[in-house]
Amino acid sequence: MTDRSVLPAGAPRTAPAPTPSGAGVPAALPLAAVLLLAAGLRLWRLTATGFNSDEAVYTGTAASLAGDEQLGALFPVFRAHPVLFQSLLSLALRIHGGDGTARAVPALLGVATVAVTYALGRRLYGRAAGLVAALLLAVMPYHVVVSRQVLLDGPMTLCATGTLYCVVRYAESPAPRWLMAAGGTLGLTVLAKETSLVLLGSLYAFFALTPAVRTRGRALLPALAALAVVALAHPLAQAVSGHAQAGGSYLLWQMFRRANHPYDFYVREVPWSMGPLAVLAAGAGLVWLRRENTWRERLLLCWVAVPALFFTVWPVKGFQYLLPAAPVCAVLAARTLTGLPRARAASAPAGLPWTGRAPVRLPWAGRAPGRPAQVEGAPARLPQAEGAPAQASRAGAVRRVVAVVAVAVVAVSLAVPAWARIPPQTSTRFLAGTGGLPGGREAGLWVRAHAPDGARLLAIGPSMANVVQYYGLRPVSALSVSPDPARRNPSYRAVPNPDRALRDGDFQYLVWDAYTARRTPFFTAQLEKLTVRYHGAAVFRVNDVRGDPVVVVYRVRAS
Repeated sequence: MTDRSVLPAGAPRTAPAPTPSGAGVPAALPLAAVLLLAAGLRLWRLTATGFNSDEAVYTGTAASLAGDEQLGALFPVFRAHPVLFQSLLSLALRIHGGDGTARAVPALLGVATVAVTYALGRRLYGRAAGLVAALLLAVMPYHVVVSRQVLLDGPMTLCATGTLYCVVRYAESPAPRWLMAAGGTLGLTVLAKETSLVLLGSLYAFFALTPAVRTRGRALLPALAALAVVALAHPLAQAVSGHAQAGGSYLLWQMFRRANHPYDFYVREVPWSMGPLAVLAAGAGLVWLRRENTWRERLLLCWVAVPALFFTVWPVKGFQYLLPAAPVCAVLAARTLTGLPRARAASAPAGLPWTGRAPVRLPWAGRAPGRPAQVEGAPARLPQAEGAPAQASRAGAVRRVVAVVAVAVVAVSLAVPAWARIPPQTSTRFLAGTGGLPGGREAGLWVRAHAPDGARLLAIGPSMANVVQYYGLRPVSALSVSPDPARRNPSYRAVPNPDRALRDGDFQYLVWDAYTARRTPFFTAQLEKLTVRYHGAAVFRVNDVRGDPVVVVYRVRAS
């Protein structure tokens, strides 16, 4: 990639965004249609499946903030992550509780991310590219699936995309206010999820590789100050509340815990969830339109490459961790697809055929990024053969039709799998972060209705324990939690001697689930032995569509 020009101090670094054709309501209709499509995919059958473990924890935390005494006793406010999203969610839960309300908040934030992606694409490559980018993100399975859940990554992606937009505005003109806005928005991104601090490395890589975009101290220091002031709100709140040790303990546990997926996890999972055609279009455009590559593409690549490298090396890998890359993929794919109508211009030699000179690119020319500027004083084209304008017009029309068909093909290739992921999850073989935990809500509601007050339950692992605890309003412990503080999540308490605990009557119910049983056969065997030893009787069962058990609740007794 090469920068188009070396600019004098104070000059704008690129042309302003092109003025959209049309005005008022007609010009807004395409974007409104895309946002309605995004909302439909994210809100349809939103409560068909109950929460997964992370959803239960975050909603429980939000309920604690909203003043729910029952859930407040089970889910403390300060656990592992900042509580920006949970605080926002608590406002909605004060108005109306339930799974639907909890999931509607991140779903609507996902729709807002689609709108910000439109603004980003439009700023970089024009209005058509912005609309196509918004459309692709609206139907992208990766973003649809994650934004339908009560997870931190959806709100974090909204803030991250807003940060990227502010950086683009700063790169276009040396106004320090946009860099300060980027710092403050990145601070909000960190408050949504602390792992997004890795995006600071993306910005460092971009500015280091792009000397044409200058970052003077008078602009950089206020931006870093804005980032620090906003991001430090969480540790300060922890310190004031007396929970300063919680964040540090969680960080140490994350750093030294065993890897949960191999190094090639993201290469195998994320491109398929983003859509192979969308990823292919994004990558192909970087090669096909390489003559037009500037700081824009470098910024987008740095934004994706640094987090991808970091989480590939980091031992803990979550399906949703690379979600901020989804808007970037959509924008780059839109750049390629909307560039199809000018295919001949992109593949032609760099010189102008009627001058023999390289084209002069004027950074202040009012044009869509990537289109050749009109050279002032250039001689008129030579007379063309009769019928040449008509042939050129037909060729242009054909290329436009090809572009529309290509956009439709890529969008449909995303929408079909996204729609297929909406029905309730019934399989016990799925990645954490891809949907709700089958049977957990049903088991928890049974516990709430039938287990006496003061009853305690013991599950195989903390995933199902969190879900049953949220819906059942009874404390649930987990066998697989290590008694070694260095090898367990600080939020969980171990059961050092489960046999003694059952003999003393500390637990009245055992919970078996197929999801955890497939992941931890050792602790599953332990729970099955305890069930037999303490006369376990199945009192509740959830089966899948084949009739196989998904969750079984046993009542146990010491004698």
